[in-house]
Amino acid sequence: MDYHQDRFDDYSLLIFKNNKVIALLPAHKIDNTIYSHKGLTYGGLITSEEIKLRDFVSCFKSVMTFCVNHGFKTLHLKQLPSIYTVIPNDEVQYLMFILNANLARRDTLSVLSLKSKLKISKDRLAGHTRAIKHGLKVKEVDDFKEFWNKILIPNLNAKHKTQPVHTLEEIELLKQRFPKQIRQFNVYKDASIVAGTTIFDTKHVAHSQYISGNEDKNELGSLDFLHLHLIKNVFQNKSCFDFGISNENQGKHINEGLNYWKEGFGARTITQDFYDINLDTVDKLDTIFI
Repeated sequence: MDYHQDRFDDYSLLIFKNNKVIALLPAHKIDNTIYSHKGLTYGGLITSEEIKLRDFVSCFKSVMTFCVNHGFKTLHLKQLPSIYTVIPNDEVQYLMFILNANLARRDTLSVLSLKSKLKISKDRLAGHTRAIKHGLKVKEVDDFKEFWNKILIPNLNAKHKTQPVHTLEEIELLKQRFPKQIRQFNVYKDASIVAGTTIFDTKHVAHSQYISGNEDKNELGSLDFLHLHLIKNVFQNKSCFDFGISNENQGKHINEGLNYWKEGFGARTITQDFYDINLDTVDKLDTIFI
């Protein structure tokens, strides 16, 4: 996370048992609040696979107690979506119930199960057919400059007056550090780039971090062509393909057109929750086991 350390006042925590790290909480602080690190797409309390419920509760109590002792009032916790866990991992959900935590935000992720029979809509198949007629090609590349400078940055600026969360230099640094996990797929018409996506490749899930096409993307069917190629030929052995959120306004609204496009590949909704925890409720964790 150090590539954007200048943006955050880091307060990440390590939890030990018998001098061995058994959990960690990527986090930063703002005033008297601790946040699951906003520089990460997904976060929460990360534990080893050996951790059972009692130790998980102890870990969480240790985090809360530490924060209280250092003058903090609130922990804003970002949940890790269930598709990214190696084993069942809903302990946080249970503890949020015990602590009467406030559900501050709930995002919807469009996720495609790659272990089920794909049900592709007519619209997405039609886009794929148009792409073939236009002679489009998909290439995996190691250079992000083309996509960032010719497609992604111009699109975000024109549509939303924003910039990508990662600068070109930052995504290049991440690629250098994680060459097998950060992958770029571009679509070309003749020699010109017309679309692309940046994939974060995890053990069980492929996640489209950025998806963008030029102004002819609908006519060309470039994004349909790209993602059908990815889910059928590149990541077909993963458990899931995560198209990410279509939410705006802190989860309260959904971009209907974007959500419709993702569901056309067979994606369906899972949620990612964000909780505000009053740290003064830490003693409630002592009441769980009887």
